[in-house]
Amino acid sequence: MLDATNLTLHYGGSQILHGIDIAAQPGSVTCVMGNNGVGKTSLMNLLAGRHPRSGGTLRFDGRDLGRASAQMMARLGVGYVPQGRAIFPMLTVSENMETGFACLPRSDRAIPDEIFDSFPVLAEMANRRGGDLSGGQQQQLAIARALITRPRVLLLDEPTEGIQPNIIAQIGRVIAALRDRGDMAIVLVEQYFDFAWDLGDAFLVLERGRAVAQGPKSALRREDLHARLAGHAAA
Repeated sequence: MLDATNLTLHYGGSQILHGIDIAAQPGSVTCVMGNNGVGKTSLMNLLAGRHPRSGGTLRFDGRDLGRASAQMMARLGVGYVPQGRAIFPMLTVSENMETGFACLPRSDRAIPDEIFDSFPVLAEMANRRGGDLSGGQQQQLAIARALITRPRVLLLDEPTEGIQPNIIAQIGRVIAALRDRGDMAIVLVEQYFDFAWDLGDAFLVLERGRAVAQGPKSALRREDLHARLAGHAAA
């Protein structure tokens, strides 16, 4: 569904990504892993149309997207949950979710019941301001807002960061349910190894903006992947 080849990215005179290939398929979770500063968030911003790539090809359903903007990617069906959540602290929970309507036709501008089935706390706190929510509640709100856009591809950047264990488990169940539906492709940036390994169907490990390990879960050994990540962190 979303397929990228030989992606390169520069910020000013610095090259951040070097020839990255990544594919996101319906009914699958592609995990992007690596330590801080290796280019994971930069890759997600590129896939979401938030930063123009320097080179490479990005396709959606086989269509070359050229220099796609963030608005174009959202309208195509790419939902993005950025690192740090980026909710609007002065808007209510309901108003935060309704910001997801912007890329939808008027006929689809409603909050689906399944949003509240996945995240019941959002119904209870619909009239609370986003800034009054806990970190875990804000993360649920950020995911809900992305799901309201009815994405075909969901990009999740560090959804477990700073979140209490019970909320991590709930978010994991939601991601698994979305994957198992079979019509959504998910790209997950994650440093929590067990969470990623349990959910992932394919993996991409970055070091200094380069892919150093990549492939389907069936072709990778858990111990080898964990040792590579742990060893680089120690170094």
